Amino acid sequence: MGHESKIVVGVDGSAQSLRALDWAMQEAVARERELVLVCAYTVPAFSATTLDGGFAALNDAAIRAGAEQVLVASAVHAETAGVTVSTELAVGDASGVLVAASKTADLVVVGSRGRGGFAGRLLGAVSSALPAHASCPTVVVPLRETQDGATVPVKRIVVGVDGSPSSELALRHAVVEAEMWQAELVAVAGVPVAQMTGVLAWLPSAVDTEKVLRDHETSVSQMLDRVLEGHDLRVRRIVLDGTGAELLTEFSSAADLIVVGSRGRGGFAGLLLGSTSQAVLHHSQCPVMIINSRNTLADETPPDE
Repeated sequence: MGHESKIVVGVDGSAQSLRALDWAMQEAVARERELVLVCAYTVPAFSATTLDGGFAALNDAAIRAGAEQVLVASAVHAETAGVTVSTELAVGDASGVLVAASKTADLVVVGSRGRGGFAGRLLGAVSSALPAHASCPTVVVPLRETQDGATVPVKRIVVGVDGSPSSELALRHAVVEAEMWQAELVAVAGVPVAQMTGVLAWLPSAVDTEKVLRDHETSVSQMLDRVLEGHDLRVRRIVLDGTGAELLTEFSSAADLIVVGSRGRGGFAGLLLGSTSQAVLHHSQCPVMIINSRNTLADETPPDE
C-alpha cells in the first residue's frame, strides 16, 4: 500500500500527547498534509474475566466514551492549524495500531515518557516500540516546556552520520526536512577515540586523535557531497571525539529536531532500536525523528544493512 499524504499522531489526553499533537500540527502545515488523530484503547483484562458480564460491558463503554472525548477535544484543537483533520478510534494496543497506520502515512508522531492520560495509557512504551516497526519515519516529541508554552518552530536540524547505509538514509530525510523548513542542517559524527584506546589493548597508546578525526571527516564529507548533489543546501559538518549517542544528546539542547537512523531489527515481537537511536530517543531534549530501513524516500530502495 502506498502512502496517502497524511501525518498520523497518537493522542491519549496526556500532556505528552498534546505536545506531540502541537508538533504534528505545525508539521502538517509545513508539508500541506492531512492530519489524522488516532486514539487506541484496550479493555482491562480484569473486567473481561469478571463474573458480572454487565460490568465488563459498562467498563468498555466508559473507556470508549473517554477515548471519544479525547479525540473530539484533540480535533477541535488541531483544526486551529487550518489543516484537514480526521480521527480514528481503535481497539487494541497503541503500538500495533500506530504501526498499522504507518503503512499509509508519511509520518507518525507520538509523545514520549507518557504518564497516563485517560485510562492510564502509557505512551512511553509506544515511543520505544513504534519507531522500530513503523513503515514511515517516526517523530517522538518530549515534553519540553517553552517560555510561552508554544511549540518551537524547526530552525535547526541535527542529523547523526557515521558512513553507514542507515545514517545515509537518515541524512536524506534530514535534507528533505531542512529544505521544507528552510532550516540550518548540522551533520554530526562521533568517533570514540578515547574510549577505543582505553578498552582495546592492541591499539597503540599514542593514537593521533586529530588524524583519526580528519580521516573520518573526509569519509563523512564524501557521503555528504554525494547526498547533497542537486540540493541547494549548506550543511555544517562536525566530527568530534565521542559516541554518536552522547554527541546527539548534547546537541539536542540547541536543536529543534534530531534525525537519526536505526540499525535495529524488527521481526516478530521484535527487537527494538539500535543502541544509538534508543539512547538519543530516551535522553533528547528536542523531538527525534527515527529512520529505519523501511523508511525509504520515493526514489530510493532500502539500504543493504
